[in-house]
Amino acid sequence: MRQLQRVSPRIEGVEETMKIRRLEKEEHQVVRSLYEEVFSEDSTSFVDYYFTEKTKDNVIYVLEEEGAVRSMLHLNPYQIMVNGIEKTAHYIVAVATQESWRKRGYMKALIRKALKDMYQDGENFTFLMPAAEAIYLPHDFRTVYEQEKRYFHGEGEPLKIEEAGELAELAESYLSAHYQVYAKRNAAYYERLMKEYASDGGRLMVIKDGGRITDCLIDVPDFERAEKEKPKIMVRIVDARRMLMSLRLTSLMAVCFQITDPVIEENNRCVVLTGTEFSGAMLMEGKRVNSEGTITIAALTSLVFGAKTVEEVCEEDGVSMTERMKKEMSKIIPLSDIYLNETV
Repeated sequence: MRQLQRVSPRIEGVEETMKIRRLEKEEHQVVRSLYEEVFSEDSTSFVDYYFTEKTKDNVIYVLEEEGAVRSMLHLNPYQIMVNGIEKTAHYIVAVATQESWRKRGYMKALIRKALKDMYQDGENFTFLMPAAEAIYLPHDFRTVYEQEKRYFHGEGEPLKIEEAGELAELAESYLSAHYQVYAKRNAAYYERLMKEYASDGGRLMVIKDGGRITDCLIDVPDFERAEKEKPKIMVRIVDARRMLMSLRLTSLMAVCFQITDPVIEENNRCVVLTGTEFSGAMLMEGKRVNSEGTITIAALTSLVFGAKTVEEVCEEDGVSMTERMKKEMSKIIPLSDIYLNETV
């Protein structure tokens, strides 16, 4: 069990008496009451699903004050494919604080703790679906994707649990050919997803040709409303070095620059990014005297995930590049083909 940690008094507005800790698996149910209080729009059946299924393998951080849980943050694990390489990444969900304990910096403290722990665990990035983008912008998350789910309103049949493996093979083949970033599909992925949709009266429907699955669509009670919703996904780079080494390049490049990160101290470094279209990106330690510019972790996230161009990130505060650096950074192939349609 991780030791209880006093939150640094340097976090403005946060009381020094509070404690942040990571719950043991057998403690996960203690936050259900806070979940139901804050996310009252979720059905009881969905909450039952979440606290039966998702809490089997997730991580829950809590902030305790006066002997009770006042705030929480959940990290739900996914195996994410990035340029053909499988990586573990956590989906931040259920960030919540009791109403009477808000405006005290609790969420900030939880996010900082989670980010630092994910860095220590070697994770490249993390992602979330924001209730409002403005909440997470100060924590260097940037919007990179708008979900596009396909809903069923035609002929088909419900997916059977024994068909989950077949569907996973079909989906993995399609996604790997069309996307750079997506959650890896396997039978367990679809078996869990079937339970998730069933908890709210939905189901996965499959289209078949000659007895073989050719497509999968979502059937929910209010599909017309669901089709209009386009939830956004925000990403934050956790380990800048590992993230940069996941990239591909258009041609030979070499550039030295400084990265700044207000939360993860280890990301504050000068690096030399080099490589070719054959090798992909490679990284070496750089010397500040050779640096051709500076980029913030937020701007780097926007650039790496294709949300902004080099010229656009140069307009942000804390970013500066020589003309040569701009040309070199433009050789990065951004991770703009994204398919992250997960809800929790």
